[in-house]
Amino acid sequence: MKVICRKVIYSALVIVMLWYLLSMLLHTRIVPSPFVVIPHACHIFLDKILIHCLYSLKRIILGILTAVAVGWPLGIIIGYNRWFDKVISPLIYFFYPVPKIALLPIIMLIFGLGESSKILIIFIIIIFQILIAIRDFVKNIDEPYYYPLIAVNAHSLSVFRHILIPASLPRLLSSIRIALATSMAVLFFAETFGTTYGLGYFIMDAMLRIHYVDMYSGIFFLSIIGFSLFAAIDLIEKKIITW
Repeated sequence: MKVICRKVIYSALVIVMLWYLLSMLLHTRIVPSPFVVIPHACHIFLDKILIHCLYSLKRIILGILTAVAVGWPLGIIIGYNRWFDKVISPLIYFFYPVPKIALLPIIMLIFGLGESSKILIIFIIIIFQILIAIRDFVKNIDEPYYYPLIAVNAHSLSVFRHILIPASLPRLLSSIRIALATSMAVLFFAETFGTTYGLGYFIMDAMLRIHYVDMYSGIFFLSIIGFSLFAAIDLIEKKIITW
């Protein structure tokens, strides 16, 4: 925990100093100083930004949880069972290269402009990362790992419980990390349509009002949410994956 805190402090100091130097070099309202933005962001947090943070955080967490609930077991099944691999993998190869942001208009037309469409686009982004990562990992598990359970004629559920699930857990967390940045970028874009809550809406609204300090305040808290989710995944990994 102390190591993580030191890394956070070091990273924050480097980012703030680079941000400050850039604002000094450009000397324009478009890039205000961090020593103006950060105090302002903290001042308006409870009144203006908190509600937007909660909406964005809810959408990203629900998108992650639903993607894990579907993608993790399905990825294990595809990697473990050759028949499922032959049937489902071609569909994955067909849909995975499609830019997910291009699907947003279709999703909004079908599911509307409410919460479901925003959560669904995050789900679609993350689930493909999970499916492919878990499938490839399970395929490459060496056969000797299965021998103890095969020797006692264990049921397939025992193989899932004692080998496949714990072995694939680190890869699951890594795939979530990889997909997280992309999903937050898409969420930012999705929150500019059909909603009055969310950091994406807050940032774009501030830009249209030419209130750059507000705009950077929203970006500041969006970055904090992203960092917090990354840190939470690291803590979960340290707590759960003890082997």
